[in-house]
Amino acid sequence: MSNLPISEAIIRQNSTTQSFNRGEEYYDNEAVVNLKKRGNLIEADVEGSEYKPYRVTVRFDAGGITFANCTCPYDYDGWCKHIVASLLTCIRQSARITEGQTLESLLDRLDHAQTQSLVQVLVENEPQLIDEIEDFVNSLTAKNAKKTQPYTRKTKIDTSSFRSRVNYILREAIREFEYGSEDDPITEGMLEVIEEARQFAENGDGNNAIVILETITSAYVEKFDELSDYGGESYSIEDPLNEAWTEAILNADISEPEIIDLQVLFESWQDETNLDFTMCLAALQQGWHYEPLQRILKGDTNVQLWGEEPPIFADDLALVRLQILERQQRYQEYLNLALAEGMTKQYLTQLANLGRVEEAMDAAETYMETAEEAYALAKVLREDGYLGEALEIAETGINLPETGHCLYEFATWTCDLAQGLEEFDTALKASIVAFKAKPSFDDYTKVQELAGENWPTIKPDLIQTLREAEYWNTKEAKVDIFLHEGMIDDAIATVNRETYYASDSVARVMDAAVSHSPEWVIEGAKKRAEPIIEQGKADRYEYAVNWLKKAKAAYFHQGQQAEWFAYRSHLETVHGKKRKLMELFKQLK
Repeated sequence: MSNLPISEAIIRQNSTTQSFNRGEEYYDNEAVVNLKKRGNLIEADVEGSEYKPYRVTVRFDAGGITFANCTCPYDYDGWCKHIVASLLTCIRQSARITEGQTLESLLDRLDHAQTQSLVQVLVENEPQLIDEIEDFVNSLTAKNAKKTQPYTRKTKIDTSSFRSRVNYILREAIREFEYGSEDDPITEGMLEVIEEARQFAENGDGNNAIVILETITSAYVEKFDELSDYGGESYSIEDPLNEAWTEAILNADISEPEIIDLQVLFESWQDETNLDFTMCLAALQQGWHYEPLQRILKGDTNVQLWGEEPPIFADDLALVRLQILERQQRYQEYLNLALAEGMTKQYLTQLANLGRVEEAMDAAETYMETAEEAYALAKVLREDGYLGEALEIAETGINLPETGHCLYEFATWTCDLAQGLEEFDTALKASIVAFKAKPSFDDYTKVQELAGENWPTIKPDLIQTLREAEYWNTKEAKVDIFLHEGMIDDAIATVNRETYYASDSVARVMDAAVSHSPEWVIEGAKKRAEPIIEQGKADRYEYAVNWLKKAKAAYFHQGQQAEWFAYRSHLETVHGKKRKLMELFKQLK
């Protein structure tokens, strides 16, 4: 059996501690009853709480695992215990893996008639597969055509059902507001109706999409004042509605009189509500025949669509246009527009999707400016099998500015890919970037493992990063790492202002600080226990006693047993009538 790009470290990094421990139990109990490798696919059956085993599917390439799924209902962070158990079996008992034939090799053994028979049997067993087969066949046909021809609806849309649905949504919302509801009873229902209209535009039927959207918007505008009285106007439908209108307009065949009518309608709606239709108005005015736009689509690099100052919606409008061009397979026009509008991520990924990898790599050197752009391109390259190129882009990209919140995920992805390709220097650099983006104990130990003998020179920088981190979610990482390194003073500084009566972080630091800072433990434990006791919060007495246990340990460490006994006796004298508390106090003796 050839070596798989899987390690126990990778499994730990992609699963929670609980999932890993439970997965190890499943492995020990030999719950993985079937393990098969088909090319770059691993399949496993794992016995769990259901009668039938769960099916685990894992895909990988030379850079590592690219996909992992299980049929169990687990829906939390990382991989489930069944995936963990399957991969541990792959590592620790690789002899149990049986080699299966890939789908490609199986199909190669069939002639045309046998392949048709196979498909027919599959569809008989799973009738819904016919839709997927039809989509696949149509997509193959479309690849050989210059562009996809839009579907032309033969019947006129009856909008009465749309108006009725919107009126019902808004009427029920007003009723809920009258009863004092603070929930949002509008957005979900309205977005569903807007999406149905957008589907018409997406399929090339912009004219019917406009008819539906006019019905939806008019019904909303009619109720707007009444909704406003309750503070119920829904800002979250504004952007989806604007985008749906824009897509409908750019997919429709609209006459000049109709353009004027829609302009008047948009302007009146803006006057009557707080909705903004400026993007729709721009799409209406420009269409596809706007002379600067036409020059851009033809590749003229000396023209600007908006002049010196593009409007705030310029990127959103460009994205709608790009989606339409991609559906119509007008790829060169897509690239020309993306480049002209500064849509670098779309430009680079489209080049890669078209197989123009060398162009994409060259363009990345010139235009790639953010981690988001690099991550998007690297993922496409990897999916298409260009692992070396993907890693080259990623190695550059993780050092670029971050405009969103992808850097941690990107750096972790890069580290895993680099490890799989045995580019350990790159993996180390990426792991450091990941730690600095979102410090955690797991990532700290990951850097340590990759650093090897260089760890002493790298560690001080990570510790300084940790000390300076002020993100709300770094407290746990600080406590974990400072305690791991025996840096008790730093751990104390991390939790010193923590006031939560049941803080696990404070409790852990106190346990570690008994011998180092017993006075701090005594003072902090008293400060947390005494308010609970004095205020008679019986449901929290157990927490108070647990804090006092830590104070007792600190007193005893200092040889101050007498002081402890005097303090406990004082509490018993003052609060002796609190029977539940006194029962718990027996634990302190």
